[in-house]
Amino acid sequence: MHRSVPALAVACLAALTACGGGGEPENSTGEPRPSATRSEQAAPAERLAGLMVTPAEVKGFAVKPYDNEFALATASSEMTADKPACAPLALALNQLPLGEPQADLTRVLAPESQGLNSTQTYVTLTSYATGGAKAVLADVKKAVDACGEGFTAEGSNGSTVYDVVTAQDVTPAGEETVGFTATTSYRGVSHTVHTQAVRAGDVVAVFFAADGMAMVNGRTSDAKLPPAVVKAQSSKLG
Repeated sequence: MHRSVPALAVACLAALTACGGGGEPENSTGEPRPSATRSEQAAPAERLAGLMVTPAEVKGFAVKPYDNEFALATASSEMTADKPACAPLALALNQLPLGEPQADLTRVLAPESQGLNSTQTYVTLTSYATGGAKAVLADVKKAVDACGEGFTAEGSNGSTVYDVVTAQDVTPAGEETVGFTATTSYRGVSHTVHTQAVRAGDVVAVFFAADGMAMVNGRTSDAKLPPAVVKAQSSKLG
């Protein structure tokens, strides 16, 4: 079943806060969710809340909690890939934490002036114990190299076929970064999404951009990441 693209389109019609896949539910306050128990991981979760970019830091963009109602999967354990080497990309493309996280938090950004008629940018921050973040970036880099001919991401709510994955040159950010594009299709129309992972210390930021309204309207899309968002968030990580 090829579900995440139409679900992404439906989500864009429903609300600005949902236009993609992945992530465990946040609580009613929109606080970051710890990947272990709240008592064990309160400090990492609170830290991510303080590190997440704010509207004041990306002027002209709305920053909203992430709604995973139309997610391909709601937990990393529910996501696989038909090619095991591509599993890190399946997670990154669906706002799910990679590796062994301490806590993670996702927000959705969109230009205030354009509303639904714009690219939605997802920012997922994940914190790790010492060495975990480096391992995650290494896994993503290996996956980009290994998955150029595409793969299928399979979640608890369906699957998505990514026809092509291409490494992308991105502006240096954090201590290390990697970028890639992935192409998928819906009703015979091609859509390209952009993803960039940035590591700063033991925190990884994954940026993902998609144009759900293009999918709704049956027009091709190439949803590029807004440089201002990547720069502001990466700078805030230190």
